[in-house]
Amino acid sequence: MLDIKSLTKAFGRNTAVDAVSFTVDRPAMIGIIGRSGAGKSTLLRMLNRLTDATEGQIVFEGRDVTALKGADKRAWQSDCAMIFQQFNLVPRMDVVSNVLHGTLNRRSTLATMFNLYPEEDIHRAIDILDRLGIAEHAPKRAEALSGGQQQRVAIARAIMQQPKIVLADEPIASLDPMNAQLVMDDLRRIHEEDGRTVIANLHTLDTARRYCDRVIGMLHGRVVFDGTPAQLTTGVARDIYGADGSFSESSTSTDIASLDREYA
Repeated sequence: MLDIKSLTKAFGRNTAVDAVSFTVDRPAMIGIIGRSGAGKSTLLRMLNRLTDATEGQIVFEGRDVTALKGADKRAWQSDCAMIFQQFNLVPRMDVVSNVLHGTLNRRSTLATMFNLYPEEDIHRAIDILDRLGIAEHAPKRAEALSGGQQQRVAIARAIMQQPKIVLADEPIASLDPMNAQLVMDDLRRIHEEDGRTVIANLHTLDTARRYCDRVIGMLHGRVVFDGTPAQLTTGVARDIYGADGSFSESSTSTDIASLDREYA
């Protein structure tokens, strides 16, 4: 389904992502963890084609995504939706219009300029908001919502694209614990109910363990762990985060999360 082959991104002499390879052969919820500068965000931006790879390939259903240009590239960005840490909504625009922006890649320039949407799309946007429990906020400006609500609007916009893959770059890093749980619950449901692959850069190891089927750990641009949450032991966490000997095997999950936050 999705095959990442020796994907590399260099910025001058600095290699942000270094020959990363992995395969996703069926829909899954995948968490990517690692300290700041590990290359997690750059990897997701390459998958979405927001950033071009220096070397390597992204192959989806037999198609070389790294070679796509123009309309084909934009179509891929619809198929591979991106959710950002800071939501990337239009603050003064109403919620339902923000969700409808998920259709921009398949609308004409004229329709976009005049903010014209088919009635069918409007109904679908409201249905998606209802599914996420925030339909009552549809007429409000996005800036009037809490951070957790805004992130769920961003998720609704991603679903509006009808993507095959959903990428989430630190989707809960700026949220309180209650809203973080709601957002992660939503992402998990999108995977389970829609059969979509969700790949998320995550802020804490506990979150990766709780929500993901598979966890990929990165250090200095390389994949240093690829396994199940059960295999994500304290020793493995030490390897991923480059912790020193003071991080013992008896460390609690809270200690591990504290280490993660230090490097987030």
